[in-house]
Amino acid sequence: MSGSDAAKEPAAVLGLGIVGSRAYGRLVEAGWPVQAWNRTPKGLAGERGDARDAVRGARWISLFLKDAPAVREIFERIAPGLTPGHVVLNHSTVDLATTRWLAERCAEVGCGFLDVPFTGSKLAAASGQLLYYAAGDPALLDRAEPYLQVTSRGWIRCGDIGAATVVKLATNLISACTVQALAEAFAIASRHGIDGERFVSVVAQSASASMLSGMKLPAMAAGDFEPQFTLSNMEKDSRYVRELAAEAGLQTPAIDAVSARMAELCAAGLADLDFSALAKAYS
Repeated sequence: MSGSDAAKEPAAVLGLGIVGSRAYGRLVEAGWPVQAWNRTPKGLAGERGDARDAVRGARWISLFLKDAPAVREIFERIAPGLTPGHVVLNHSTVDLATTRWLAERCAEVGCGFLDVPFTGSKLAAASGQLLYYAAGDPALLDRAEPYLQVTSRGWIRCGDIGAATVVKLATNLISACTVQALAEAFAIASRHGIDGERFVSVVAQSASASMLSGMKLPAMAAGDFEPQFTLSNMEKDSRYVRELAAEAGLQTPAIDAVSARMAELCAAGLADLDFSALAKAYS
């Protein structure tokens, strides 16, 4: 067995949504011994019908689940089978209380835990270019490196458990507010007769340009809201970051307003579209 093969400790991926399914695909393509589970079966090779079966014999257990309630539910489902040989990596974007709860529950059952949310969506996951925010025991993170490498372009170490969750939520605040600003700007320009492609070009060459504007503004102009990261997920994250703000005694008028707007649009039937569908309200 080669050195690289020796590093391929068995893994399990729980949650086969937009990102989880593609991360699982990367692991399969890399020859990693990996099994998977999803609440609604996807029919993928190596998929198990029960989460407890998927994690049996795994070293690394990656959670790519919808939200905090799902994370708590599925963890409790697999907890009776967890041992000191398991390491749970939470990639799901959840509230800080749930991250702390996961750390406590893992300590109780005796398995390892790493706080590892990510930035990147469908295309990044498919090409193995996620960027992880990582927090937890440095030695355990070192051991997880070969596993995380398969699905990422790297990771940023953030400190102790919980730090990566805070960083992820804070950066998603920036993304949500930025895309709302882009939607408003595009709507104003369009209503005053500015050609969509021209406005996209102007923004790309201005001080307001960013990686995010380069991804989302052309999609708005094309009316393409195929989900890369859904509006419902961003709305959920906005609620979690507002909880962080309240805990810190901070007023956050920008994300408060955008969060309310996203909730309205989700209720209006746009929940499963990309969060750039903030612009669809002006169509």
